[in-house]
Amino acid sequence: MELGFAVPVAGSWATPDRQVQIARRAEDLGYASIWTFQRLLFPADEAETSGNPRWQPVYRSVHDPLITLAFLAGHTSRVRLGVAVLNLPWFSPLLLAKQASTLDHVSGGRLDLGLGLGWAQQEYDAVGVPMTDRAARADEFVSCLTAIWTQDPVEFHGKYYDLRPAHVDPRPVQQPHPPILLGGMAEAALRRAGRLAQGWVSASGQNLLDIGNAIEIVREGAVEAGRDPSQLRFVSRGVVRVRPPGREGRRPLSGSLDEIRADLATLEQQGVTEVFVDLNFDNEIGSVGADPDESMRRAHEVLEALAPGRG
Repeated sequence: MELGFAVPVAGSWATPDRQVQIARRAEDLGYASIWTFQRLLFPADEAETSGNPRWQPVYRSVHDPLITLAFLAGHTSRVRLGVAVLNLPWFSPLLLAKQASTLDHVSGGRLDLGLGLGWAQQEYDAVGVPMTDRAARADEFVSCLTAIWTQDPVEFHGKYYDLRPAHVDPRPVQQPHPPILLGGMAEAALRRAGRLAQGWVSASGQNLLDIGNAIEIVREGAVEAGRDPSQLRFVSRGVVRVRPPGREGRRPLSGSLDEIRADLATLEQQGVTEVFVDLNFDNEIGSVGADPDESMRRAHEVLEALAPGRG
């Protein structure tokens, strides 16, 4: 199982210099990848956020994931650059194809493209996209995106997206295209990942105690589509929170560093092929009120302690 590390993208510690520090140190320590995520807004009405536990403090201030990865591409040379995830309804397939191809070029072919549907009605309203037909739109989006990357000239005619014959160059460095990892927790979303993508990436709210069951559904989706499930990647966002050991009712990846190491081994046993450690979702680190210097100190401690080959 490979290990990655999420760079600072949320809260007070998410500054360009700190992003570079974490990215470079992760690369030096042998981590396989660095990761970002997307959030467009945070509602100003407290009633909207307090009534929905999904609106976590981490979402109060979030940098754009693609621009962050492009910036870090110039400060690294080996680690893969992952986003988990872009919400595809905010894009057109053509625009995303162009942006992702360019990022693949500036990084020398290191992009892993995670895509999801999003869950926030406020964001759908803000970008002018209806939440209805999300599943059908996702299927068509991925088909159109891959067509743009694999056909020349490309032509696509669907219910939601239409593209008359055109050349769309340059093509990505990775052929036939950068790996697409689909997110989602619902059974339909899991089967979609197995049917259409190169893998699945779990959300911050994924129950890691039964992630193996989710992986099995993705595999079933691949088999039903005539694909080889052994070729798929299963990437887990590892929401790590370092806390005192031995707490009753401890959640996976929350506890002492020794407990967290043991949790990582359990994830591998469940079929996870890659975990990226994400401290952004620890409110003591990824919130706007956290002490950025203390957040960096803790991040370096985790980077060193969980580095590949040091378990």
